[in-house]
Amino acid sequence: MLEIIIMIDNSNSPVIPKTHFVSHLPDLIKEEDYLECTEQKKIRLRIDMTDDGVEILGDSMYAHLVEELLAQLGPEEIERMLCG
Repeated sequence: MLEIIIMIDNSNSPVIPKTHFVSHLPDLIKEEDYLECTEQKKIRLRIDMTDDGVEILGDSMYAHLVEELLAQLGPEEIERMLCG
C-alpha cells in the first residue's frame, strides 16, 4: 500500500473545470473509510495510463475535497456521479 499525503492549496484559486455528471464511476471507498470518516478526511485515488493520457479517479466521504484536489491539476472537465 502506498500512502501519500496531499495538502490542498486554495490560495491561487485555479480555473474551475466544467462538471460532467455520469451514471457510474468505480467505488474506491472501503468499509474502514466509513468507520474512520470522523477522524480522518481520507481521499482514495486510482491513477491509470490510457491511450488518451493519464486518468485520475478520486473518491472520498468528502466530495468537495476530491473536486478541489482534481481542479488543482488543471483539467478542462471533471466527471462526477450523484450518489445517495
